[in-house]
Amino acid sequence: MQINDIAIIGAGPAGLSAAIQCREHDLSVVVVDEFPKAGGRLLGQLHEEPNGEWWNGIKESTLLIDQANELQADIRLGVSVHHIEQLEEHFVVHTNKANIAAQKVLIATGAAETAAPVPGWTLPGVMSIGAAQVMTNVHRVSVGDKGIVVGVNVLSAAIARELQLAGTKLHSMALPVSNVVSEDQSNPRQVMERLVRIAHLAPSAFIKFGSKFATFEFVRNIALNFYPKGGIKMWDMPIHLRKAIKEINGTDRVESVTMVDVTPDGDIIRDSEQTIDVDFVCIAGGLYPLAELAAVVGCPFEYSEELGGHVPIHNEAMETPIEGIYVAGNITGIESAKVAREQGKVAGLSIAKAMTNQATIDEKLQAAIAGVQKTRDEATIQFHPQIDKGRAKITASHERIRSSN
Repeated sequence: MQINDIAIIGAGPAGLSAAIQCREHDLSVVVVDEFPKAGGRLLGQLHEEPNGEWWNGIKESTLLIDQANELQADIRLGVSVHHIEQLEEHFVVHTNKANIAAQKVLIATGAAETAAPVPGWTLPGVMSIGAAQVMTNVHRVSVGDKGIVVGVNVLSAAIARELQLAGTKLHSMALPVSNVVSEDQSNPRQVMERLVRIAHLAPSAFIKFGSKFATFEFVRNIALNFYPKGGIKMWDMPIHLRKAIKEINGTDRVESVTMVDVTPDGDIIRDSEQTIDVDFVCIAGGLYPLAELAAVVGCPFEYSEELGGHVPIHNEAMETPIEGIYVAGNITGIESAKVAREQGKVAGLSIAKAMTNQATIDEKLQAAIAGVQKTRDEATIQFHPQIDKGRAKITASHERIRSSN
């Protein structure tokens, strides 16, 4: 079996960016991804940034793919990885097709969506918000005539706007009813706190102005108690924090939802049911790091609320405590595609430094690490608060493990 220099799992912004750096340093690279197209999360993204410029994910992914192809990176699509085996001198990546042997492995598997179950969510016409994004922006398929978004968070707000831009009619965004799984997502107080971080995206100057005061807890409490029954509109779409979806109705497909009023603590108010006619429902439970393969190969983990869940321990150079295993992108914590791309650059340079011992790479690596932080600091939105605090904790854990070995 041919032993490659590097195997990269995931052809998203992190994986492609890393592949480019490795090929620029003459390392043999194999990139695999289970999706039939390269680009990862970039493929579905289309939004206007505060400076008026448009972020077109397909365009950005094309730039990365073209550069990787020009450098003759071996990109294999439609390939699923189910195991990473560590041998004495290299790793073997087990796939549904041919196994791949490599000296180093970069795991850039991204993130997965968290479910927010609502009675009736198995009906045809119910989908995750990410699925709606892919159907609309990648496959150019309309998800329906009129729908509603269940779950109010950074992800749902961004994608709801993309659906609107594609001509999809959305009735509103509302919370899911409270249950064991969706407790955090159905609590208006917690949702209000998270919404403060995306209010600057709203077209209304009043909402932007109000968000500055909403950083204070007592202001948020007042806002929740007097939250408009018609919701607060962003892009002419009501966002409800005092209404929740109790049930999705239909026989063979989605026909309507049952909406109820809730207290500031998320408790249902009796006799407040209202039926809303829709033909599709998007459920938005948020994202978590897709890190199973890192666990399979033996990477130690740590739970970080700031990063969105359990993440493999790593340092700023994207190295894990397992020699030869690297991570980059949303597997390391939920952030933007721009941050993932910069992390991939760091991982690629880190691998190149380890394999070539070129002194000039270290300067590039340090500049790339600084570039990740700069991109993070300039991010339009953050999926979780205190990202830097979470990153610092994970880096400190990596140092403790390395020093004890």
